[in-house]
Amino acid sequence: MDEKTIRHLLEQVQAGQVNIDQAVDTLRRLPFTDLGFAHLDSHRALRTGFPEVVFCQGKTADQVSAIVARLAEHPGPVLATRATAEMADAVRRVVPEAVYHPEARMIVVERSPLPKRGGTVLVISAGTSDIPVAEEAALTAEVMGNRVARLFDVGVAGLHRLLAHVDLIMSARVLVVVAGMEGALPSVVGGLVRRPVIAVPTSVGYGASFNGLAALLGMLNSCASGVVVVNIDNGFGAGFAASLINQLDEESI
Repeated sequence: MDEKTIRHLLEQVQAGQVNIDQAVDTLRRLPFTDLGFAHLDSHRALRTGFPEVVFCQGKTADQVSAIVARLAEHPGPVLATRATAEMADAVRRVVPEAVYHPEARMIVVERSPLPKRGGTVLVISAGTSDIPVAEEAALTAEVMGNRVARLFDVGVAGLHRLLAHVDLIMSARVLVVVAGMEGALPSVVGGLVRRPVIAVPTSVGYGASFNGLAALLGMLNSCASGVVVVNIDNGFGAGFAASLINQLDEESI
């Protein structure tokens, strides 16, 4: 959307030809930025409540840096997932305040962090090997303005570790449970709480885990009510969904 289009729309509002609700609806649908190799959705925050997030895997470092730099021109945080250290270095050359989180493989630009809403998103991992995916979920939820608690390495092979934190588990408004291997932990957690449980299968495991497929199928067949499942290793999707759920009591739908 260019200045001429915006001015014309505002003149229509001023003249009473377009009402405010119609103008807002138009602004939701129009704008994007064409970089040649990418069409950036510069008004996604207006429609969905959060800016476009960059999926870095498969992109070059130069492409990632160009996209992040352009997104950083707009208000709100910038989040880039599945990023490498090389990509982060390229981004910092054009956006010096960008921060790289190597464990989560994420680049974050937060000039003005979003205010924290009420309620806690609890991110639980079954094993230490699941932490990279769990951190992707936790950091996503934090950048989106949520209070996040972490509880790592409490899988079903030593269930007493999980039960030692029942008070924390029961106090969370939304829970993200990350597990590889057989993927049993979300069912256990789902049987303890009256809150939504977002299950994240990981590709952690030996041969018959089939790179996370065993955990995915186990979670999809959970006998615990209230467990929903995202894709294998999709910590970002789980953190984003957890944030949307956590904000529901603060907004009208």
